[in-house]
Amino acid sequence: MGTVTIGVSIAVPEPHGSRLQQLRAGFGDAAAHGIPTHVTLLPPTEIDESALPAVEAHLSEVAASGRPFPMRLSGTGTFRPLSPVVFVRVVAGAGACTRLQEQVRDPAGPCARELQFPYHPHVTVAHGIEEAAMDRAFEELADYEAEWPCTGFGLYEQGADGVWRKLREFPFGGPVVPPQAGHAQRGSVPTW
Repeated sequence: MGTVTIGVSIAVPEPHGSRLQQLRAGFGDAAAHGIPTHVTLLPPTEIDESALPAVEAHLSEVAASGRPFPMRLSGTGTFRPLSPVVFVRVVAGAGACTRLQEQVRDPAGPCARELQFPYHPHVTVAHGIEEAAMDRAFEELADYEAEWPCTGFGLYEQGADGVWRKLREFPFGGPVVPPQAGHAQRGSVPTW
């Protein structure tokens, strides 16, 4: 057995996912069609293929303890000049994503790894393209809005062709928790 490159992410559902993917391609990002639109929980990580069952068991445990939460995207941001990325901001669900990625990357688990930059949940819409195209992405999506209930996450593998494909979906095991009165302000989500 060899190694595989995996990632764990929350898929942006339709119709939002394919729309953002098409826009990303339109800005000139050649990788757009090989990367499903997502919020990363575990960035590309190379593991031994024999570790996949342990990874799936770990992710099943993480998902079983989770509850659905509201996700909302609004407006744009950028990591420039540190990293050539323009993204759509996660304005509701960010705290839940942060806790979730900490559980996925648990130092005692099979997905343990350090991050190159501090975790910041986002949806990439342009990466490593010309500055003018990055500026266009930032401006054209400044008013972008989308929302949905996040009900789980997926395990993906990057193929030899560079395309990311879902291996398995991990639905949350806990019940849906409706937003509580007084917690509807921007960026707040029920805790789990």
